[in-house]
Amino acid sequence: MSQKQSQGGSQSQSQSQTTGQQEGRETKRLTINHRTRYAYRFPVQLQPHRLVLRPREGHDLKVLEHQLTISPAAECVWSRDIFGNSITRAHFPEEKVEELVIESHLVIERSVVARDPSVKMVQAENFEIAYDLMEQAVVNAYLKPVYPEETEAMQNWFAQLPHLNDFAGFHDYLEALCSEVHRRIDYRRRDEKGVQSPLTTINLGSGSCRDMATLMMETLRMQGLAARFASGYLDCQATRAARGSTHAWTEAYLPELGWVGYDPTAGRACGLQHVVIGTSHHPRGVMPISGKFFGPSNAFSGLSVAVQFA
Repeated sequence: MSQKQSQGGSQSQSQSQTTGQQEGRETKRLTINHRTRYAYRFPVQLQPHRLVLRPREGHDLKVLEHQLTISPAAECVWSRDIFGNSITRAHFPEEKVEELVIESHLVIERSVVARDPSVKMVQAENFEIAYDLMEQAVVNAYLKPVYPEETEAMQNWFAQLPHLNDFAGFHDYLEALCSEVHRRIDYRRRDEKGVQSPLTTINLGSGSCRDMATLMMETLRMQGLAARFASGYLDCQATRAARGSTHAWTEAYLPELGWVGYDPTAGRACGLQHVVIGTSHHPRGVMPISGKFFGPSNAFSGLSVAVQFA
C-alpha cells in the first residue's frame, strides 16, 4: 500500500535583531539547522521525496553554505521548478527502513536594501491596480483564487476590512490589512497536514501561519491584487525557545516595487527575520518535504521537526 507523507509548518511571531549594516543595506548572517525525522512501526520502502529546503538566492539573500544529510543515503537530483524554487528529488535504495531523517544545515547572509527613492509608492485608481501587459500572463496565475467556491461567502469578511481608498497607496493598505488579519484571527499551531480553507479560518477565528497566509492571499486576489504563498523560516524568540518549525506568509506583487512580503501571523511587513525558501501560487506548492512510502497503512508512527538558529 502506498502512503503519502509530508511536512508543513507553523510558527508564532516575535522580533528579530539586525546584526550589521553596510553600503546602505541592513545585513544579518544566520545559521539554520532544520532536522526532520519520520518514524515507522514496520519496515517500509521509501519512494522519491521532493525537498524544498534551499533558500531562493538573490540581491537580498546569499547562501554561504548548505549541507543536506539524508539517512538512509539517497541520490539527490537538483532542479528549479516553474516558480524558480530550488528543488531536490531524493531517490532511495530498495532496502526497507524504519526511519527517515533529513537534515539541512544552512549559513546565509540576509540583506534589506533601502528602497529606491525615485520609485513612488503605488497609488490606487478606482480601487484597481494596473500591471504591465508584458507581465499579465504570469500575473494571471497569481490572481486566480485557490478556493473560488468560497469567494461569495467571503464578501462579508471583505466588507469589514480596511478599504484601499482610505490609504495613500497599496503598501500602506497592505500593512493595514496584514495587521487586521492578525487582529481578527488567533494564531493556533496545527500539526495536521494541509491548510484550512479561508472560510474555515474565518469561521473558527483561528489558524496556523499557513492558514493565515492563505486567507490573506485569497483576500488580496479577490481585489485584483496578485499574491503568492511564501514558505521559509522566521528567526524570532519563540522559534529559538521552542526549536520551532517552518513558517509561512503572503507576498503581494506591486508594480515597480516587485514582490513584497506581509506576515499576518506577526501583523506586519516582512523583514530580515524572514528567510524565504520557496514561493508558489498554491499553498501546496512549497511543502518543505513531501513524498510516499510503500508499506502497511498503519506503518507511520510519527513525525518530529526541529529548527534551530545561531
